[in-house]
Amino acid sequence: MNAVTQREQRPERPDAARNRAKILAAAGEIVRARGVDGLAMADVAAAAGVGVGTLYRRFGDRSGLAYALIDGRERHFQAAFLEGPPPLGPGAPARDRVRAFLHALVDRTAEQLDLLLMAETATPSARFGGAYAAYHAHLSMLITEAAPGADAGFLADALLAPTAAPLFAHRTREGGWTTERVTSGFDELLDGLR
Repeated sequence: MNAVTQREQRPERPDAARNRAKILAAAGEIVRARGVDGLAMADVAAAAGVGVGTLYRRFGDRSGLAYALIDGRERHFQAAFLEGPPPLGPGAPARDRVRAFLHALVDRTAEQLDLLLMAETATPSARFGGAYAAYHAHLSMLITEAAPGADAGFLADALLAPTAAPLFAHRTREGGWTTERVTSGFDELLDGLR
């Protein structure tokens, strides 16, 4: 077992939990006041009353801090599509769930776009971490149910592509697209899914 796995299994110390909460509150306030570009590790550490080393040990870098800020909203979103009410959650036909999922994902992406942009562009494969894997598995399962015989894995990637933060930011900020246009485009694609 490696050190990361051992550390993940240990419960968080109360002082570490307090520091984490202070850091995330300070970082959230800085993002609200200055935007993501104003998120400097030294400023976050000073606002939280912790050392910069503590911040780097805990989050690694700005993208790690961005992921931590994204985490609460992401957990809420995943709970909604895994166990929430239909049509986003279980209990609706698969096609309806795919549509509801994609519409909710567009809203979720728009809500934290700058943080997602920072997090997803930190490394070449940063986008394809935990949340993407969960989305892909969820969509693949629903597509398989809705269209047996379809290449569910490919279709899941194709449906997730427009919500990649760099493309979403480019289309909505520079291309003038609205979230309604993106969801409407998804609706057109899904109408062709047989």
